[in-house]
Amino acid sequence: MARTYKVAVVVGSLRKESINRKAALALAGMAPDTLDLEIVEIGDLPLYDEDAEAAGPPQAWERFRREIAAADAVLFVTPEYNRSIPGALKNAVDVASRPYGSGAWSGKPAAVMSISAGAMGGFGANHQLRQALVFLDMPVLQQPEAYVGGGFTLFDEQGEIAAEGTRAFFQTFIDAFANWIERTAAPESGG
Repeated sequence: MARTYKVAVVVGSLRKESINRKAALALAGMAPDTLDLEIVEIGDLPLYDEDAEAAGPPQAWERFRREIAAADAVLFVTPEYNRSIPGALKNAVDVASRPYGSGAWSGKPAAVMSISAGAMGGFGANHQLRQALVFLDMPVLQQPEAYVGGGFTLFDEQGEIAAEGTRAFFQTFIDAFANWIERTAAPESGG
């Protein structure tokens, strides 16, 4: 029987109706049965502060760290803000990377899809996030690269992917990620 992998989906936009959230939900709907994708919310995370860590981490940090630690893999879907990743996403990366030496990200296969209204598809955010993921010891899916431009035209009024070519690319991406997880995820512990 094929193993089912739990995938934490981290959306870089905080808007409930963001195109990145819609894309994350579309990917979850297209995922093969071997993947169980669930969005892990980042909007309630206080800014990382080492003094707060020493005083006893906020409950939101602990919740987020537990959810990331419980996942087998992580999918990041993010917009680009000022040629970089959104501040809320960077904060989430920092929160789950601490305390130093026991972060929740280490060893988890990852993939990054960046979506923007512009033609470059969030290229800067995608690569800046990948830099952090290398440091966090997360093997990141390299192909297909997923820089999705024209974000405001991706979905129709019902929230469905508007173009068949986009749907086909999303399917190729999520299938490649499933294969990547299968090749790189930690083996399931037996009891």
